Amino acid sequence: MATNLSTRPRRSPASPNWTAYIVKPLRRFVPTLVALVIFLTIWQLLCSSPTASLPGPIQVFQDTWDPLIINPFFRGDGTDQGLFWQLAASLKRVAIGYTLAAFVGIAVGIMIGVSTLMFRALDPIFQVLRTVPPLAWLPISLAALRDSNPAAIFVIFVTAIWPIIINTAVGVQNIPQDYNNVAKVLQLSRVQYFLKVLLPATVPYIFTGLKIAMAYPGWRSSPQRCSRVVWELASLSGMPTTAALSVR
Repeated sequence: MATNLSTRPRRSPASPNWTAYIVKPLRRFVPTLVALVIFLTIWQLLCSSPTASLPGPIQVFQDTWDPLIINPFFRGDGTDQGLFWQLAASLKRVAIGYTLAAFVGIAVGIMIGVSTLMFRALDPIFQVLRTVPPLAWLPISLAALRDSNPAAIFVIFVTAIWPIIINTAVGVQNIPQDYNNVAKVLQLSRVQYFLKVLLPATVPYIFTGLKIAMAYPGWRSSPQRCSRVVWELASLSGMPTTAALSVR
């Protein structure tokens, strides 16, 4: 008995629609571009008056074009550096402060998460310290370290460490009890328990803390500029450091 086969032609695979790949990003980009143009236009109109206290975007662009933009690798004396070197110095401070906060925060978070006594002793202190604004740490760091660059790194460190500590401690405390029971049955050593149970179960919480902390040091590294200005003013005026830091 013969088998009836379908004689309908097979459909060829659809060719990629390149127009959709171009139009879709444009639909997202055009509203942002229009909003930016409107914002710059309003800014320029408000600051175009001779009595305006703030410069307009055109003047800002003209003042920063040479040498910050046109010559980003310019090397001068002190803070007179090109845009590239200023960005590199800021990113270096952020990297050092954030890396130190990650290592110390994970270690302290695991410690207070494992020990109930340490958690009860340190958690209230951490909850209070994490509410302190970064600029409030600036006078303390400048008076203690007596240099603007280490003071900025300390401010970045102390700002980023709290979400890492808290999330790591919460992750350790939320390890399922079944995992701990299996570890006891298998008689795992402390090192084996850390590597095979505690660390894998805590990694999602650790990365959440690292992600939250990433939002802090970048834009809060600006205290380095403020600390340098305060320190230079104190040095030029001959005022004691604590007196200069009290000036607002």
